[in-house]
Amino acid sequence: MITNPEIVSTLEAPPPSAPLTLPTNSTEFINLLAHYYRGEMSRMISWRDRIDRTTNWAIAAVAAMLSVSLASPEAHHGVLIFAMLLVFLLLYIESRRYRFFDVYRTRVRALERNYYALLFSPQGAILPAHWAGEISEGLQRPRFTITLKQAVARRLRRNYCWIFLILLLAWVLKTTTAVLQPQRGRAEFIHSPDEWLHKAAIGYIPGWVVLTSILAFYIWLLYVMVKHRKVAGELSLGEVHV
Repeated sequence: MITNPEIVSTLEAPPPSAPLTLPTNSTEFINLLAHYYRGEMSRMISWRDRIDRTTNWAIAAVAAMLSVSLASPEAHHGVLIFAMLLVFLLLYIESRRYRFFDVYRTRVRALERNYYALLFSPQGAILPAHWAGEISEGLQRPRFTITLKQAVARRLRRNYCWIFLILLLAWVLKTTTAVLQPQRGRAEFIHSPDEWLHKAAIGYIPGWVVLTSILAFYIWLLYVMVKHRKVAGELSLGEVHV
């Protein structure tokens, strides 16, 4: 047991906090800024790779579903509806990843636009006084720069609108085709709306319910794209963006 009061006070006292070391000259500041820029760039690229991976999954899933559904006239059109749900799930996951990506992309672009651009063209660049404060605020209190619906709209405009359009066209082709001779695989287009609604049915779900649900889903996607078409921020500063 320790009885020496000096030793006891030394053991119980918390270690003194080291003073914060800040750059003292321009060389140290430039080195610090370069390392910070590389760190933010690395995180941005990491999230960009995750976004590309989700898009690749969606394309591969659609290709597999189309090959299964369109390979035979007897294949059920419900496979394409399942593909729509699967692609929407991937769109939601990618939109969440895009929000993280946009945080780091915004910081990188702030450094490039307000610091490095000034170095390469001191006369033509404009240096806002608040850009460093915005980065500091983002580091102290991290928050997303866009909402989830805005991220969904951006990913829809870039890639997923074409994927959903292909699935819709394939579903219309599948539901408007009737098999006449299963042995020969012969098929022709349906000539009446009643036949189309009957073909669009899924089990006990009537065809008009399936058709209304699909139309409502695509109208909602179009609404999201149109409403969040223009977003103030990095997209308003140039055409090169994700």
